[in-house]
Amino acid sequence: MPYHHKPSPINLNNTYYEYDIQNFSPKKRKEVLLFHQTWRGSEIVDIARSKFTIGFEIEKNYFNRGAVKEYELFCGFETDSSCGYEAVTHVLPLVPSGTWRTKVFDMMLKAEKIIDNQYSPADSRCGGHINLGVSGQTGDEVLNAIRKYMGIVYALFRFRLKTNYCMYNPRLLQSYELSNYHDDIVYRYHSKYRVALPKHNILELRIPTRVESVKQLMRRYELMYEIVDTAYNKPKTTLNKLLRDIKPILLRMYDRDEEKVNEIVTLATHFQKYIDKGTIDPMIKTFIPEQ
Repeated sequence: MPYHHKPSPINLNNTYYEYDIQNFSPKKRKEVLLFHQTWRGSEIVDIARSKFTIGFEIEKNYFNRGAVKEYELFCGFETDSSCGYEAVTHVLPLVPSGTWRTKVFDMMLKAEKIIDNQYSPADSRCGGHINLGVSGQTGDEVLNAIRKYMGIVYALFRFRLKTNYCMYNPRLLQSYELSNYHDDIVYRYHSKYRVALPKHNILELRIPTRVESVKQLMRRYELMYEIVDTAYNKPKTTLNKLLRDIKPILLRMYDRDEEKVNEIVTLATHFQKYIDKGTIDPMIKTFIPEQ
């Protein structure tokens, strides 16, 4: 479809099935699920809804021949001015490991000919935007909650910070704070091309790079769950503690390369100081947009 003319995404963050959430502890159910009842046929059934949601926009130069068809994962495909084309997922539950998450990962695997670069290539112009939602929260509120952990996101996707598609407001300031920086071009308000773009009920992270494989998409899902869960259910957690908790995910991202992961962790702490205080360490200076 033409840009912005794809079918609307479906909310897939509801389940009728107890076995989808059987792995969740009572504490975790309280933290990440909402429950209500509805009619299903002639009976009333319980529905669990995830408090956290995620969606992906997967930009590609072109799609594999014959791969553009209906998938459980995607609401549709459309043209994209910056890269060529993009596949947009439905609204997915963002949940801990278990049966429900496995179902999400299964949908990703079934769509590998759209996601994997070996079938549908993407170059450096392409992005992999991530949309995060939290029940009852606006995009601004989600950004406020996760801002203190965004250093790790910057470290992973640092080469996108200077691109025209997401260079504005790199310190993730609120609108009233931006007025103090009116002479600095990258801090000026921009309706779209920001690192993180708050919308009515979601936060669009525009900084993630292109999606090159199903495994990579899975790791991003895992990382985003840890960040959102920590922000809302363990908000006193420090960035250093979160970095220790997510080290297994980072190691899977970088093929068990300890040295590379340690570099990412160091970069994350420097980027977080930049977000919090504007401090630019020499180690990250080359990645920060000119002011």
